[in-house]
Amino acid sequence: MALKSLLLGLAAVQAVTAHFAVVYPEWRADTLAEENEDKYSQWDYPCGGVPYKAGNITNWPLGGGALQLELHHPWTYLFVNLGLGANATNFNISLTPDLVNVTGKGTLCIDKLAVPDDSIKEGTLASIQVVTSGESGSALYNCADIRFTKNATGPSNCSTSDGLEMHTIKEDDDEDHDHDNSTDSSSQDGASGNGSAPADKKNAAAGLMGSDKSVLATVVGLAVAFSLGLGL
Repeated sequence: MALKSLLLGLAAVQAVTAHFAVVYPEWRADTLAEENEDKYSQWDYPCGGVPYKAGNITNWPLGGGALQLELHHPWTYLFVNLGLGANATNFNISLTPDLVNVTGKGTLCIDKLAVPDDSIKEGTLASIQVVTSGESGSALYNCADIRFTKNATGPSNCSTSDGLEMHTIKEDDDEDHDHDNSTDSSSQDGASGNGSAPADKKNAAAGLMGSDKSVLATVVGLAVAFSLGLGL
């Protein structure tokens, strides 16, 4: 009986550490909190099962703002989408058009995610959808509700943990290195706290991707599937 309890406890710890938290903008609800474990699940598309306005609405700068996450995987594929309007259900604007691969656990701070829509007006309501995928290939979801305003200020302290690195992998990077075993990825694009990674770290961050076009296409396809909630 004691062994069974221990195993269940270890399984619970593993499940929590496999999830992630949205620190800024403030997420709809703490989907990692023990009191919410029977209410919400980060596996549920599009927002971890948390309804609109379950939490506060954060003022976010016109043109784009900061994103701060707590990541618990050794490496993570990261996708950030935007849905315009109150209670948005269509997260059809990508704030991470290139594949993002984060290596390391801890705090990730992206200074600014640019919004590719200059028609957004003062006071427009929207929701940010953060999607992550780790080694299992399954997607996890969290959302934060925002209001666009020119007077918005970012988080008071937004820095990236030591040893945590963000890489963006562009499709043309893969084409340029079709006969190379390394993946040319830009390190810490828009993220604070670290400089560029040396080549060996870039290769490690790319993980299984290498420079195989078919693998890259598969991962990009997964990103689209995640954003559409195709239950992979």
